[in-house]
Amino acid sequence: MRAATLARGGRHLAASLERAWGRARCVALAASFASRDAASAGARPARAADPAPAAAERGAAASPSAAVRRARTQASAAPERDARAEDDVVATAVADAARAAAAARASASASKVAPMLLDTHGRAHTYLRISLTERCNLRCLYCMPEDGVELAPRSALLTSEEIVRLARLFVRAGVTKIRLTGGEPTIRADLEDIVSALSDLRADGLEDVAMTTNGIATHRRLGALRRAGLTRVNVSLDTLDDAKARRIIDRTGPRTTAFAMALELGFDPVKVNVVLMRGVNDDEMLDFVALTRDDAINVRFIEYMPFDGNRWETNKVVSYAEAKARIEAAHPSVRRRASDLGDPSEVAKNFTIDGHAGAVSFVTSMTDHFCGGCNRLRVMADGNLKVCLFGNAEVSLRDAMRAGASEEELEDIVRAAVRRKKATHAGMSNLASMENRSMIKIGG
Repeated sequence: MRAATLARGGRHLAASLERAWGRARCVALAASFASRDAASAGARPARAADPAPAAAERGAAASPSAAVRRARTQASAAPERDARAEDDVVATAVADAARAAAAARASASASKVAPMLLDTHGRAHTYLRISLTERCNLRCLYCMPEDGVELAPRSALLTSEEIVRLARLFVRAGVTKIRLTGGEPTIRADLEDIVSALSDLRADGLEDVAMTTNGIATHRRLGALRRAGLTRVNVSLDTLDDAKARRIIDRTGPRTTAFAMALELGFDPVKVNVVLMRGVNDDEMLDFVALTRDDAINVRFIEYMPFDGNRWETNKVVSYAEAKARIEAAHPSVRRRASDLGDPSEVAKNFTIDGHAGAVSFVTSMTDHFCGGCNRLRVMADGNLKVCLFGNAEVSLRDAMRAGASEEELEDIVRAAVRRKKATHAGMSNLASMENRSMIKIGG
């Protein structure tokens, strides 16, 4: 039933877009959708039959054709529009279709995960972030408190065996992506061994093993990590100016070597994370955008977020609306990427610029949060599970494991924590006054 419904919706979509946009361009669009669908066709089977997802998918599949019919009417009613305006009309239709498809995917995803990953707001948590260490070789002002932090003793941190055990538990329950964070993950001597062990979980359904790094020592290990099974890499880089680097990260020296090597090794895209801070690095936005011109680099501008000791102030936040407007003034062709508009779990708002090989994105946790589609959970270096980045509720999986907990008992602990997850965070004005860990202790 689902295949037939989607096929009918697809035929309506193809025919309508062909009339509105031209056959050649539609063939390319269809090819991109087909390749993405083919890539997801190998998803693990549902754990149990559930009529609700099927009904949701039927409803979602019906809306693409309606959206495109509206777009076709708009386009035909204004034949004098230039090509850009026509493109915008069709892009809107494609976005509507993407949202409908995403609703179907979200419903299907929920049917494929174990109850321990489902919260009371209908969110399926398929993305796990694991912090490997609280230590770092930088002192970024938004991450590390000015007076430093009290580091947990080595014995309090998860061992590699405990990390892999928890990862296996989550993957078998439905997690498809794991990201390794810190501190700085490359400080761990056993990093390649951990990546290799996580890569073996592909047999259980894991699709991605990713890492976020500050780039200081990454280039020395990235080749080995790639061979061990690392599939994605994000490099945190908040300035291209050595003089500013001393102020922001308390260290100077180039860090572009890391993402240059990542490109050479075939990571695509390579993501560069930039925490925007007014009066600190917001004057470099266009310099960062320039990195996307010739290479498949995705520059992600992240709104400054409040954590313990990071000197956050409301007036330091460069909002999504302001950042986008400033880039749009210099690059009028900047346009939202329609293919991921409908993905509720996508934290970034992604844009392309004509003539640029890469992309520009905005992570808008403060001014336009994405809590409704959150699919992320965090295990911190000390083994505490944190279900919301901004929440202060935690539960120790390390202590449970070391007390002899079985897999079923661990599942019960996770399930209870996930079910307590709130619908949204407390809002920018309230977060600054709430107790939370520093970012370096949580894991970036």
